[in-house]
Amino acid sequence: MKMDLTDTTAGEINKALVQGRRAIGTPAVGMVLTLVIVTDEENAYDALKAANDASREHPSRTLVVVKRVSRTPRDRTSSRLDAEVRVGADAGTGETVVLRLYGEIVGHADSVVLPLLLPDAPVVVWWPVNAPLDPAKDPLGALAQRRVTDTYAAEQPVRELSARAAAYTPGDTDLSWTRITPWRSMLAAALDQVTCEVRAVEVEGEEFNPSCELLAMWLADRLDVPVKRSLSDGPGLTAVRMETTSGPIALDRADGSLATLSIEGQPARAVALKRRDTAELIAEELRRLDPDDTYASALRYGVERLGTVPEQSAEQPAGRSAGSGDETVAEPQPVEEAAKAPAKKAAAKTAKKAPARKAAAK
Repeated sequence: MKMDLTDTTAGEINKALVQGRRAIGTPAVGMVLTLVIVTDEENAYDALKAANDASREHPSRTLVVVKRVSRTPRDRTSSRLDAEVRVGADAGTGETVVLRLYGEIVGHADSVVLPLLLPDAPVVVWWPVNAPLDPAKDPLGALAQRRVTDTYAAEQPVRELSARAAAYTPGDTDLSWTRITPWRSMLAAALDQVTCEVRAVEVEGEEFNPSCELLAMWLADRLDVPVKRSLSDGPGLTAVRMETTSGPIALDRADGSLATLSIEGQPARAVALKRRDTAELIAEELRRLDPDDTYASALRYGVERLGTVPEQSAEQPAGRSAGSGDETVAEPQPVEEAAKAPAKKAAAKTAKKAPARKAAAK
């Protein structure tokens, strides 16, 4: 059931929702959260379709906020709110309201959305495109417990990761991080099968793919080893290769659906590792609304530190890129003072012997 409201108010929209539920014979509200989608007209259809599919697992009230561009000065000074209310089969298993904002009201979208939120229910805000640099400080983001962005849709995805790290607030998350959940699970399971120490890692994937960078940062952060980032034609992530004390471990996915897991001393096996659609990604994010500390730690590791030797003393160069001899500036990993002491003593002895070696050479 669909109802179109022109030049309306939040009160009229709430009345239309009640009337729609009564008309289809379901007056009770059985939804578990409010999902606010902030998008443009071009991407609204795809985002709403993904949200409706995800609502089969998470019944929700979906509010789609579309900010329309005013073409004339007169339109910019006037305000208008149009709404499309959907209930029943047209809204998945919940309710959907498409809000189109015109004029000055575009800058006050939070005032429109606030009266439409489900009482005593969590709020999730999702930006499929054009996410703010600091989602938590956005007026709509401030209403939510969970803020979902997608750096893959950004013009400069890798640079966007640095901006996300600088502005991170508990509750922020990224669909580029959600895309690598099966990879992280598979790699963790592979390491559980052998007793070894990881020495180096290589992550292979498309250029300018933030999921590849996030996976590399997660491995570098958790394993405390240099991680090399190499390029391929894709699609997406194509391989992760780990050099360990018990032999190489590789997870290779060349076709985007079926991967091969190879562990030294074991037969290679095929594992399902397909590329998931947006509906599956959103459904996964809605399963947990608490802060993702693992994502925060990986994000703050920093793209610029990939490929560097993590443990370096203050007297030694900052680090060298894995697979090359070029020095790269990288902040040393925090280590205990007890672990630093031997390196400092060795560096001091080397410094004392240097003048004598020069004199001998002369």
